[in-house]
Amino acid sequence: MSQKENFIGIDVSKHQLDVAVIPSGDSISFTNNEDGISFLLGFIKPFSPTLIVLEATGGLETSVVGALAADGLPVVVINPRQIRDFAKATGRLAKTDSIDAQVIACFGEAIRPEIRPLKTLEARKLDALNTRRRQIVEMLTAEKNRLGSAPQWIRKDIQNHITWLEKRLKKANGDLNKAIKKSPLWRENEGILQSMPGVGPVLSTSLLSDLPELGTLNRKQIAALVGVAPLNRDSGLFRGRRTIWGGRANVRAVLYMSTLAAVRCNPKIKAFYNRLSNAGKVHKAAMTACMRKLLTILNAMIKNRMYWCADF
Repeated sequence: MSQKENFIGIDVSKHQLDVAVIPSGDSISFTNNEDGISFLLGFIKPFSPTLIVLEATGGLETSVVGALAADGLPVVVINPRQIRDFAKATGRLAKTDSIDAQVIACFGEAIRPEIRPLKTLEARKLDALNTRRRQIVEMLTAEKNRLGSAPQWIRKDIQNHITWLEKRLKKANGDLNKAIKKSPLWRENEGILQSMPGVGPVLSTSLLSDLPELGTLNRKQIAALVGVAPLNRDSGLFRGRRTIWGGRANVRAVLYMSTLAAVRCNPKIKAFYNRLSNAGKVHKAAMTACMRKLLTILNAMIKNRMYWCADF
């Protein structure tokens, strides 16, 4: 068994872990709790797996991924869209938990995704705090939108909720700031990022929690990871418009807002935007290019441990 390359797919749901092994064809289910994960580890280890693949399931996979990584097993978490597209491409249209586990294992064997370092406990805490802050901002925006068209007899209730959410937002910001200040590396990276005009605490925190690869990839890789790299749409003699697609939407949304500020207050980004506009680029295309340039500069600053200067 140890002489073979074994690939394991795990389909994660709230209450169950469905496991498939190829090429042996073994399949089994475990309860998604502490005892079930312990039994799962005992089942997996004898296979000496080449790769263990799971889908990202909104946090349900966190416990099992942590346990697998703690035992030194080669585990990687994949975007569910990639698994579904792979299933369609290979003609697997049926969908059950056991079938999904088999598809995930086949994906691991065919694609062999790169194993990336998992987030530390501190990084997961920062990620959770930043996610909670984003949720509060979304609720606050929704309530403020409701207030404008709400009947008079419920406006007071909505206003009270807005006041409460604003207090929670203030606390969330304080918790994020404390978490960053506890880490010398995060504290230094935050200072480097915010030294650039147009970059504030919201973008720097989002980059620290949602884009830990910043500073470790080249400019093309980091742009593709965030989803601001132009993708070709050519076929034969046809030349389509280059568009951005995919990537990390949460990072891209915050990056866009910071770019709006940078176009006004950052001389380098402002000059770049004006040059593109004068060349006939529409606002959306010019802003996307500025987002990419802003991200590229930040990536270089973190990689080289350099604070902002006009020479970038």
